[in-house]
Amino acid sequence: MNNENYVVVFPSVFAKNKIGLLVENIKKILKIQDQKFSKISRDGDLILVDANDPVFASTMINLLFGIKQIMIAKKVKNDFKTVVGEVSKMGSNLLLKGEKFYVRIEGAPKGYVLKDAELSATSSLIENNKKIDARPGTEEKHDKTLFAYITRSNAYVSIFSDKGLGGTVNNSQNQKIICGIFDEFSALACLETIKQGFEVRIIIFYQNQQELVNLLKILQQILPRTLQTNSKIEFYSSKGIGNDPVTKNLTFTEILLKIGINEKISHISLPISPLTFPAELIKKLQLKTFEKGLVPYIPLSGIDSEILENAKQIGLEKHLMKIEKIIQKKIASNTAKKVANKITIKNILKTKKTVNVKLGPNLLHEVLDVLQIKH
Repeated sequence: MNNENYVVVFPSVFAKNKIGLLVENIKKILKIQDQKFSKISRDGDLILVDANDPVFASTMINLLFGIKQIMIAKKVKNDFKTVVGEVSKMGSNLLLKGEKFYVRIEGAPKGYVLKDAELSATSSLIENNKKIDARPGTEEKHDKTLFAYITRSNAYVSIFSDKGLGGTVNNSQNQKIICGIFDEFSALACLETIKQGFEVRIIIFYQNQQELVNLLKILQQILPRTLQTNSKIEFYSSKGIGNDPVTKNLTFTEILLKIGINEKISHISLPISPLTFPAELIKKLQLKTFEKGLVPYIPLSGIDSEILENAKQIGLEKHLMKIEKIIQKKIASNTAKKVANKITIKNILKTKKTVNVKLGPNLLHEVLDVLQIKH
């Protein structure tokens, strides 16, 4: 067997019964990004991508949900001597002076024990890297992890590894849903909706140019994960509505319901969480949605501090402080008694502009030009 380098994709626990769809999504995103590959195959639960540019391909594939881990790895024989030798060789190429390393080998070995392979590779690395003073660390404290995964037929020794976004496979629910985005928290709710397998229809509400520019920058993080090169997005000016989250949710939900009925999209994603918003408001929005014959969906209903971790994973690090402020804001339960202003809703609906948004570096300027906003 000749050694071969692959992009190796580990499906998340929620994607293991949808691996066929995950493979199709990998093909789709590589095509969208014009990345060439010769074949995509499987080895047990692992997905192997033979890509022309493994580094760029792995970056693009890791935009998808339904992935636990992704790595660029060398494929070798599944036998003790070969695995230990390759981990030692790879580690010696990757380690720098004074670094602490940790060897981790997982999977299903044939005729040997994983722990024995880890200890043997660690011993070999110590011997081969005395000159640069590289030494073993612990699982909790080390500079580099040297990782290999064993299948029944092969072994994959990692050259580079990265954590995936988790969740289930993109569009695996086979269900369209409307997402309204008007701040960082609602954008995160939309991303969580995608992460949970829905195909999203995005609606943007903005009060001024600065807010629009900020939302467009966030949109640039969201769109690559929708697996669409072109997206038809509606923009509404909500000038003067203020910053009260209850007023915003009541008003924008009314508009989303109208869009859902007109476009025959049965599900509405509500950007609220019982960890942040009063139960009375959540109940009110859910009942209002059901009364219109539509289905309310709360993507942030069951997570707590994970909200901030998810924001980091999807490139919203710059917006963490704003998300934290929204989460920590006190909202009195009696605010749920508020009602959406019909005149305000009517005025917002009049500002509707539909834009065919294309992925690319010029997205922000192109949208501002279509909306006739100076920049």
